[in-house]
Amino acid sequence: MAGVSDNTLLVIGGSYFNVPVWDGGTKLWLDTVYVLEPGALEPGSSKIGQWKLAGHLAHPLAYGGCVTVEDGVIVIGGSDGNQHYADVFKLRYANGKLEQTALPSLPQPLANIGAALIGKTIYVAGGQSAPTSTEAMKTLWALDLSEREPRWQTLAPMPGAARILPIVAAQAGAVYVISGAELSAGPDGKAVRRYLNDGWRYAPGKGWSRIADAPRGLVAAPAIHYGQSHILVFSGDDGANAQRIFELKDNHPGFSRDVLAYHTITDTWTKMGSLPESLVTTAAVMWRGEIVIPGGEDRPGHRSAKVLAASPRVEKGGFGWLNYAVLGLYLLATLLVGFYFSAKGKTTEDFFLGGRRVPWWAAGLSIYGTQLSALTYLAIPAKAYAEDWTYFLVNLCILLIAPVVVYFYLPFFRRLNVTTAYEYLEKRFNLAVRLFGSASFIILQAGRLAIVLFLPSLALAAVSGINIYLCILLMGLLTTVYTMEGGIEAVVWTDVVQVVVLLGGALVALALLIHGVDGGLPAVIATGRAAGKFHMFNWTWDYTATAVWVVLAGNLASQLIPYTTDQAVVQKYLTTKDERQAANGIWTNAAMTIPTALIFFGAGAALYAFYKTHPALLNPGVQTDATFA
Repeated sequence: MAGVSDNTLLVIGGSYFNVPVWDGGTKLWLDTVYVLEPGALEPGSSKIGQWKLAGHLAHPLAYGGCVTVEDGVIVIGGSDGNQHYADVFKLRYANGKLEQTALPSLPQPLANIGAALIGKTIYVAGGQSAPTSTEAMKTLWALDLSEREPRWQTLAPMPGAARILPIVAAQAGAVYVISGAELSAGPDGKAVRRYLNDGWRYAPGKGWSRIADAPRGLVAAPAIHYGQSHILVFSGDDGANAQRIFELKDNHPGFSRDVLAYHTITDTWTKMGSLPESLVTTAAVMWRGEIVIPGGEDRPGHRSAKVLAASPRVEKGGFGWLNYAVLGLYLLATLLVGFYFSAKGKTTEDFFLGGRRVPWWAAGLSIYGTQLSALTYLAIPAKAYAEDWTYFLVNLCILLIAPVVVYFYLPFFRRLNVTTAYEYLEKRFNLAVRLFGSASFIILQAGRLAIVLFLPSLALAAVSGINIYLCILLMGLLTTVYTMEGGIEAVVWTDVVQVVVLLGGALVALALLIHGVDGGLPAVIATGRAAGKFHMFNWTWDYTATAVWVVLAGNLASQLIPYTTDQAVVQKYLTTKDERQAANGIWTNAAMTIPTALIFFGAGAALYAFYKTHPALLNPGVQTDATFA
């Protein structure tokens, strides 16, 4: 068992053989806790520090569950060879000392279990109640550490076979139970294993569902959740040579060295690499940015003291000179637009309203472009890829809001003859109210723009290898310069160009995704339908869910805000020659929302189908929001 406390790696208990079992060796059980402190192994250095004996457990212990929490490592159940335990305790290593704190015991003794942590809740699955038991367990227990008096809850048992030594990992708010071995009584009355490769997902509040079978048995494999949607599995026993241990002896080939990855979104398995040697009945933990596998069983009846560590390899994008040239010219062009309009801006009205000479179609595209930020471009395909089309209804709300804006708000703002949306507050109330409204808008935009700048920077960094902080700085500076120089006209016309580029890029990406799926568009639709990716309506009265009425009511209110009070949008209404042209601009924006929503949500469904058929192309280290990039 292993975990991390105070940035120190802990290896807890375990077992080994004094000599190989075929030579009459016996299994020895350990009560030791060894630690490797920070600085003992520097990243990139071949110099390894020394393991230290930090202390002893109350008794020898192995085959228990183990999870790392904020303030220590929690050890659950386990065995000493003679009996199994229900004890649960927390180990904390700080200032060179090991502290042990008791926690509520399991409902019954268990060993050969799996454990995982979601938030502050521990989940325990599978196991065996006694060393001589010929039946495994299919129970699922949970302990919420945030409660004042935590106690174990019995949840719905696994639908599949009872099992020992399963992979139990938490990812994206769910618990995954994969592989393991079913037990039954053999002719001699001792337990016989049946190696499993099925997998199950438990979502709190929703229950169990079946996932894709693993490529083979992965009994006792170290595993760890990685990134936002992967579970990495190292080695594992498939039982291929389980009956030949005494025949093969030291010639046993060991277990598989494959590193497998399960992707929770596409429900797919793929091989992602190989280990230098196989190790099972041990743990995989994250320590100082590395995945560490300490010790374990390298072949039946034999233990290894080796410690493996792996650093994620970041693949740099091959952007190429042509892409850099296009990007550079595009950014230069936006600057030149700003300087071009700076020569035309003579008055405050020119700067804020463009002299009211902006054509209605440009104003409409600019309104659309203002709302079409990186939040839309990357987050919507990512949302549809990871979930479904439930949020498609948000775009319908823009259509429903358009007539309200055209017939009520637009005439009102045009009659006021103002240059900003907040001038009305001073006319109606006083300067203090106007300043409060303006300040609220600026603070909101500061928060929103942080995300709007971060997401495209995430995308650009993912495909080009440019430092993400440099991307943020460049975009922030360039946008500020052309806005300050050219005023609203520069903003409108760069918005027009950006809408063309963004939608053109989305269409090209959608076409490439469809082309990359065998069977083309029909296969994309069939794959998406089978996975429920086109699901749009949740008919429920539960206000905590994305019910139809919640999405519509909530977004009618939230869409009313930017289209009626947001300076970034309202200002565009005032740049046209008259009220009729402004209305045309609003209708232009509204008319574009549904077809473009189909493009972006369609891209998400196509993204799912593409990676469903090409799971090896997924990078576990890339965030879900950067998948489209």
